[in-house]
Amino acid sequence: MTGELPDILGEAVQVTALVFAMMVAVDLVNTTTRGWLSAVVQPGGNRQYVVAPVVAAIPGCLGLFTNVSLYLHGIISFGALTGAMMAGSGDEAFVMLSMFPRQALALFALLAVMGMVFGWLTDRLVPLLGIHPCAGCAEPAVHAAREGFRHYVTVHVWRHIIRRHLLRTFAWTLGALLVVGLALHYGSLQSITSNHTILMLVLAGLVGLIPESGPHLLFVTMFANSLVPFSVLLTSSIVQDGHGALPLLSYSVADTVWIKVLNLVFGLSCGLALYAFGY
Repeated sequence: MTGELPDILGEAVQVTALVFAMMVAVDLVNTTTRGWLSAVVQPGGNRQYVVAPVVAAIPGCLGLFTNVSLYLHGIISFGALTGAMMAGSGDEAFVMLSMFPRQALALFALLAVMGMVFGWLTDRLVPLLGIHPCAGCAEPAVHAAREGFRHYVTVHVWRHIIRRHLLRTFAWTLGALLVVGLALHYGSLQSITSNHTILMLVLAGLVGLIPESGPHLLFVTMFANSLVPFSVLLTSSIVQDGHGALPLLSYSVADTVWIKVLNLVFGLSCGLALYAFGY
């Protein structure tokens, strides 16, 4: 990637087009399989620690939103939701698949496994930390599903994918590409990131606390340009969850804060350990 504006704009458009295609494909799968998770997950059982992170690891925000809904209905535990938030990457997952597909798939698999382990561990830490899960939750209303191609295109594709996600993804992707591309062209970003890797790792964790889909793309873009090692990308991926935490935030601020803090601790610990081994 060069630092010239036409090249950066063209790459942003190409990435966004791929993201759109993948978003529609994943949304179709989610729509046709809606409701089966409640039957698969056994409330309070160990199966939730496997199912929740695997569903969350599916690219996009739908898997994360599904887990939040299951949690608010008492189907999965606080730990399972924490593991799911760790495993999920939101819309940034589509961008990673378009930029470095093989590494992205490996990252998603690793995040899912880590979500299983740390989800189980979190539930064991809940009483020790004095956490009271979902103390202020109010069960969300269940709306009847409406079917039909016109409804799907209007609601799912136009309102949800294009208006709420695609335009925002394009803006964040273009911004990240501009920052990295121009910094490489006019500055010394490579020397800064290589000489201050631990600082970048900590910064990645702190930026991941933002409950928004987009800031993580800065570290995705830097990894794609070999400016930061895998440990930095992993740290950012563990802490951030796209905007999957936003629905939970509207029901329980305390739970959202606890999940973010726990995943920050997990993310920095795993990232620093991986960096110590040369990754």
